[in-house]
Amino acid sequence: MFYLLNYFIQMKILLNNNDLNEALYNVSNLGFVPTMGSLHKGHISLIKRSLKECKKTIVSIFVNPTQFNNKNDYKNYPRNNRNDFSILKKLKVNFLYMPKKNDVYYFKRKSLIKLKKKDKILCAKYRKGHFEGVIDVMDRLTKLIKPKKIYMGEKDFQQLYLVKKYIKKKPKTKIISCKTIRDTNKLAFSSRNKLLKKSELKMAKKISSELFLLKRKLGNNKNSKKLISQKKNQLTYFYDIKFDYLELINISTFKNSNTTKNSKLFVAYYINNVRLIDNF
Repeated sequence: MFYLLNYFIQMKILLNNNDLNEALYNVSNLGFVPTMGSLHKGHISLIKRSLKECKKTIVSIFVNPTQFNNKNDYKNYPRNNRNDFSILKKLKVNFLYMPKKNDVYYFKRKSLIKLKKKDKILCAKYRKGHFEGVIDVMDRLTKLIKPKKIYMGEKDFQQLYLVKKYIKKKPKTKIISCKTIRDTNKLAFSSRNKLLKKSELKMAKKISSELFLLKRKLGNNKNSKKLISQKKNQLTYFYDIKFDYLELINISTFKNSNTTKNSKLFVAYYINNVRLIDNF
């Protein structure tokens, strides 16, 4: 039987795979929004699109340990189930799946997931094992839930790119790319923003505004690498932040680009110990 909190009559809370299988029996045209909780406006936009396009919608909340290459990062990842429940109830989501680790990792893989050498750039270069963990958990969740559509945001564009490549092998499931949701300062909504102090959040907003303007300035400029390097040095000095990368990447080939045509400016940087990523 389903475990239901008294005040969540419309939404079924599924805490294990038995609940999941019972709830989804004979459900067709199912939309799936995978999350790690601490929901924000970006998540809400994904859920609303799924609710609009699919007959039923399931949201998962699972902080996946295998995609964290830093134990403290996993431990400190923002969690707020009470607020998440409230958001999902207002949206009238059909199902919330909150599995334990054993529910997701119920089988051992015969062969490990490995990225190709050409894919080991950007976050894959600086967070070893991260995307292998992401692909693994997305494959497992897809097998458990069997959705018709999976909704993922473009803020984690490299993640979206790699998961798409892997899930393409599953013809019954389609991944829907959804635009990044930003505030008025061009800062992308992110669960990790909640780890920032007010002054740090203000700084992140300014950095996003500057990078957005940089992308517009690049255009087809032949000196794009020089301009990016100058901006990186300027931001490092002015805001006392540390970059993992700031690179212009072609989104079809995922190789470095000299033009903004079919390309995005990818960034990963730290404000103190909080790592923020984005693309413009």
